[in-house]
Amino acid sequence: MRPTTEATIEAGRVRRNWLLAAPALALLLVGASGPLLIVLVYSFLEPGEYSGVIWNFTPQAWFEIFLKRDIFDGTLGVADAHLTIFWRSARLSLLTTLITILLGFPTAWFIATRPQSQRALWLFLITIPFWTNLLIRTFAIMEVIRNQGVLNTLLLRAGLITEPIQILYTDTAVLIGMTYVYLPLMVLPLYAAIDRFDFRLAEAGYDLYASRLQVLRRVVLPLVRPGLIAGSILVFVPSLGAYVTPRVLGGGKNMMIGNFIELQFGQGRNWPLGAALSMLLLLIVMAALLLYVRVSSREKPHG
Repeated sequence: MRPTTEATIEAGRVRRNWLLAAPALALLLVGASGPLLIVLVYSFLEPGEYSGVIWNFTPQAWFEIFLKRDIFDGTLGVADAHLTIFWRSARLSLLTTLITILLGFPTAWFIATRPQSQRALWLFLITIPFWTNLLIRTFAIMEVIRNQGVLNTLLLRAGLITEPIQILYTDTAVLIGMTYVYLPLMVLPLYAAIDRFDFRLAEAGYDLYASRLQVLRRVVLPLVRPGLIAGSILVFVPSLGAYVTPRVLGGGKNMMIGNFIELQFGQGRNWPLGAALSMLLLLIVMAALLLYVRVSSREKPHG
C-alpha cells in the first residue's frame, strides 16, 4: 500500500502545482500567444488599399518575402532587396556576436580573477549601461563616431587623418552600436561560467607542459562553453531583430529586418508582408533557441 500512497501524494502535489500556475499560464497564453496568433493570421491575408487587411486567405505575403513579380510582364524573380536585408541582418548579428565574444571573454576573465571583494564593483560597472535607455545609449555612440564627434576630433588633432572618417550611417556604425549595446549580455554569462571554473585544472595543464593556447583551447573553453553559448544567444537574438540602433546609426539606407518590418506596417501599408516577416524572424529566433537547448542538453549527463 505504501507505493500507492506515495504515488497518490505525488499526483496531488503535481495537480496542486498546476492549479497554482494556471493563472500565470493563462495570462501568458492570452498576452503572448494571442498577439502572435493574430500576426500569423494576418500573414495569410490580402493587404488593404490604405493599410489594414482584407479577409481573403492567400499565401501571397510569404511568397513576396523571397519572390517579386515584374510590373510589366508579370514574370517572377528573386526579391533581391529583401535578401540583401536578410543577409545584412544575419551578417551584422553574427559579427556582433563574434566581437562581443572577443571583447567579453577577457573582460569576464579579468573580473572572475579579481579578489572576491572587488568583483562586485566590476560587475556593477558592467551593468551601468542597463540603467540608461537604449535610445540614449545609441545617441551617445553617434556623438562619438559622427564626423565632428569625439573619435574624429581626436584623430584630427593627433594628425593621424586629414579629414573626418565617414563612419556614421554605415554598416560599421551599426556594428559598433550593437556591440556597445549588447556587450554586457555576453560578459555576464561568461563571468558566471568562469567564476565556477576550477583554476587548478589550468595549473594541471601547465604541469603537463601545455602551452597557454592549448590550455585555453582544451581546458578552459570546453568548461566555460555553456556560458559562451548562452551569451551568444543573448547577443544574437536581439541583434537580429534590432530596430533602434540600425535606425539611428544606419540611417534609412542601412536597413535591417526590424526596420523592414516597421516599414511594412507604416509607409509600406502592407500588413500581411510585415506579419509574414515577423513570423519568419520568430522562426529564426526559435531555431537559434532550439539549437541552444540541444547543445546545452549535451552538457548534462541525463539530457
